[in-house]
Amino acid sequence: MIKQENVFQIGRIGKSHGIHGEVTMHITDDVFDRVESDFVVLEVDGILVPFFMEEYRFRSDETVLVKFSGIDSQEQVRQLTHCGVFFPRDKAVDGSNEVSWAQLSGLSVIDQTTGKPVGEIKDIDYSTINMLFEIATPDGRKVLVPASEELIEDIDLQARIVRMRLPEGLLDL
Repeated sequence: MIKQENVFQIGRIGKSHGIHGEVTMHITDDVFDRVESDFVVLEVDGILVPFFMEEYRFRSDETVLVKFSGIDSQEQVRQLTHCGVFFPRDKAVDGSNEVSWAQLSGLSVIDQTTGKPVGEIKDIDYSTINMLFEIATPDGRKVLVPASEELIEDIDLQARIVRMRLPEGLLDL
């Protein structure tokens, strides 16, 4: 069984494309530029399921047309519409030190200044010019923290920790 902590979200399934089971996939991560993969993981009815790709091609930087194995009709595609698309964390590591923003989702944040845990990155907000981490704090609050390289001191994917040097008072806003 695939566990949520072993994957990170890279996009969402859109509508069908054509009549032979092809689907539009909207992506927010460039994982396909970094590593080869013949499958992605879709969240179908709350369950993470691997789907093997027969072929895919880029329509734009954010849109990929995909033909999944065993998905041959518009009806089958409709069942996948709006499903989250995930990628295995262990396959995303390509030997380089490059980490995508999406890979940080689900990791714990530690304030480097105080040494205290801030919380877990639940989502990354790409809607503004400055990306934001949505962090769920241990006391149940949700805080927004700039996803800025200047604030990130260290990323340890194995330990699932992001160490950040947060400005004083930022978490009190």
